[in-house]
Amino acid sequence: MPELEKAAIASLSSLAPTAIAPATLVVYDAGYIGGLTTLLHDDPPCPQLPAAITTVTPWLTAYCSAVKSVDDAAVSSALFAAAAGWLRGRGRERMRGPLNPSINDEAGLLVEGFSTPSVLMMPHNPRYYPSLVEAAGFRKAKDLLAFQSTGTLLPERLVAATDVVRRRYRVSLRPMDMRRFAEEVALIQRLFNAGWERNWGYVPLTDREIDHLAGQLKPLVVPQLVAFAEAEGEPIGFAAAIPDFNVALRKNPSGRLFPGILKILWASRRITRLRVLLLGVLPAWQARGVDALLYRHIWDHGRAKGFDWAEAGWILEDNHAMINGLTRMGFEVYKTYRIYERPI
Repeated sequence: MPELEKAAIASLSSLAPTAIAPATLVVYDAGYIGGLTTLLHDDPPCPQLPAAITTVTPWLTAYCSAVKSVDDAAVSSALFAAAAGWLRGRGRERMRGPLNPSINDEAGLLVEGFSTPSVLMMPHNPRYYPSLVEAAGFRKAKDLLAFQSTGTLLPERLVAATDVVRRRYRVSLRPMDMRRFAEEVALIQRLFNAGWERNWGYVPLTDREIDHLAGQLKPLVVPQLVAFAEAEGEPIGFAAAIPDFNVALRKNPSGRLFPGILKILWASRRITRLRVLLLGVLPAWQARGVDALLYRHIWDHGRAKGFDWAEAGWILEDNHAMINGLTRMGFEVYKTYRIYERPI
């Protein structure tokens, strides 16, 4: 029996046997799969509930991923205890998450903003999840903010300011060239890593990650909604937005291929929501208004294609420059996601 499975079973030995039925807990450590444990609360019945742990060795930190559980603190705490014990034996000092599997993917537990549906590639969880995580000894590490547009017109002062930025720094914008998709994706990776390397929790976007993300999103890409900023012919920043296909996917709650695919295709023709999911500006060009110029490009081209609402995010709660910029553009915070951590 794998060592992690033994630890999980030991952690749950104090619970009533009738309260346990199949679920899953997968634990990773620097790419090593530690084990698979089948554990789940039996009453009320619910589907398999995966949770994953991965680590970043230099910080001796384990990352909790895809945390899912029924509303029972005894069950969820036992699962976390099993993972903590296993990771402690491997020299780790704390757990942080949820990050699925890193901060470059779905991140955080939703703690505010339950009344509206999530957009594509953003998590949504039951209201009781934060209480379960906190009951297991986790505390807030960082909040991530999601912003929504509040109108269909950008403020006139922003439009004027971005015109000044364009003229003063001779910045030009261009859309994504789908004929050079691989090269454009590599450029996004380079700009993202350079622009984000000073941010809290930064983990480089790897070749495998960007290739996987690009493969998933290529069918959804609208070239005019992926913009590159250039100065004297050299790229200095980018922004990428995609239609919120969750709108269409919700039309097929059963998940069945037929006739669900027809419902999805029909609903996808009427999507009017966007998610601005990536933005990066080279450090030397930050605080010059290039980010606002990129947002304006996406908004203008999005409106021309019939989109009338956008989510921008997530944004670190202490990224004041980005928060102030979004506020000036007429965006407001409407959801908060929380990353937790605890000593092991």
